[in-house]
Amino acid sequence: MNRKILLVSIFIATFMTSVETTVVTTALPAIISDLHGLSIQSWVFAIYLLTTAITTPIYGKLSDGIGRKPIFLTGLFLFTLGSFLCGFATNMYFLVIFRALQGIGAGAIRPITFTIIADMFSFQERSRVMALNNTAWGISALIGPLLGGFIVDRINWHWVFFINVPLGILVFLLILFEFKEEFNKNNILKVDHIGIGLLTMVLLSILLSLQSFGNITPNFIVIISGVLVFLISLYLFIKVEKQSVDPLIPLDMFKSRTFTVQVITALLMSGMQIGFQIYFPMWIQSIYQMPSSVAGLAITPSPVMWLLTSFFTGMLIKRFAPKFITMTVVIIQILFYLILVFNNVQMPVIWFYIISGITGAGLGIVITMNTVIAQELVDDKSVGTASSMVTLGITLGQTVMTGIFGLIFNVSINRNLQSYPEVSASNLNRAISFSGTKLTDVTDINRILLNSFHNVYVVVIVIFTLLLLLNLWDNKNSVIR
Repeated sequence: MNRKILLVSIFIATFMTSVETTVVTTALPAIISDLHGLSIQSWVFAIYLLTTAITTPIYGKLSDGIGRKPIFLTGLFLFTLGSFLCGFATNMYFLVIFRALQGIGAGAIRPITFTIIADMFSFQERSRVMALNNTAWGISALIGPLLGGFIVDRINWHWVFFINVPLGILVFLLILFEFKEEFNKNNILKVDHIGIGLLTMVLLSILLSLQSFGNITPNFIVIISGVLVFLISLYLFIKVEKQSVDPLIPLDMFKSRTFTVQVITALLMSGMQIGFQIYFPMWIQSIYQMPSSVAGLAITPSPVMWLLTSFFTGMLIKRFAPKFITMTVVIIQILFYLILVFNNVQMPVIWFYIISGITGAGLGIVITMNTVIAQELVDDKSVGTASSMVTLGITLGQTVMTGIFGLIFNVSINRNLQSYPEVSASNLNRAISFSGTKLTDVTDINRILLNSFHNVYVVVIVIFTLLLLLNLWDNKNSVIR
């Protein structure tokens, strides 16, 4: 097995998936305006994250049975195909369907990347290797918004999806011909089909309920039914997983309070991340009337700072208990996000860049620590499963919070539209994406949008508060060794 080839392949795959996030985030306002999809804008991200969440543990199981290479190649193929089809989407519904296909492919990339790193490097080396791999995030942060903004402004948003195609083909060929995997083919493959079905029902039901509640005319039958299905399927899922010989999610791991805290912390921190990745560019384009190429740069400092601070994670882990590291980061984040809750239209744009950098710095430390600590708390045979649990937590956090943020944003928009009947929904859609056209009711539009953005970041403050309480619950006050 050639380590250099493997690391290069992982690096490019990480870059491909990370640049996808920054480019699509930059293009989202233009997509909303072109396809008139403000009411279901959250599903562009939610469906991608949903299918990623569902497939992540499935791919983990399959890779244990038939090897990392074939599953990694399958994920790359589906992700690349989904990107290609997204570029041809002619309406919001087709785009959501093709984004689902992208997510099915993405479910194989990140967890298997973590697992390979854990298999090949020791506890002392992992944080450094993960930090090195995070340089892909830093590079994509610089290229993604600029490239996405340029494509949207000069060509059209369809092309932001096509950029994944050559990268996907390159990684596919590199892994196919150069990665020589040594794998024991005598492993017996067991797939928890019931667990997969119940997990799918859990995620689908809660997201459908959240999305329906955020519609202009909420369907309370759908909402109540969705909540009931969610509760019942969650109960059955936990019961089935406890009784399963080879469960989809091994619940015994969560007997360790510190392990549980690492997974849930990754879940909540990743959910918070969605709050600025989606709504920062939208805020800048709609309130400040800046083009997408400029608005997209607001998220650039985050992955760059993520990259820089992740190199210090190993040093911090050696000196402090995980709970104290997380709590310090969260308190700093709260102080800066309070600015977004109480600001007005006169707030200098530079604050978005500062808060983005602070967010990335915190994520670089905490998310890297969550992965490394979770891997260290289990035995060697379970390192891959522990990695997938953190990955699943990250994806679930983004999936659920995308729905919740979309719900809060849509409900706020709908209620404010009733207070300002002179503002039309079409004008509001146009205001989301700056096109150079001046709108006559811009003052009222700004009030509607600003109130909605404020409400989104109130939820972010709630997430930070939950993180503080969660880590206080952790009973590990010493350094993990």
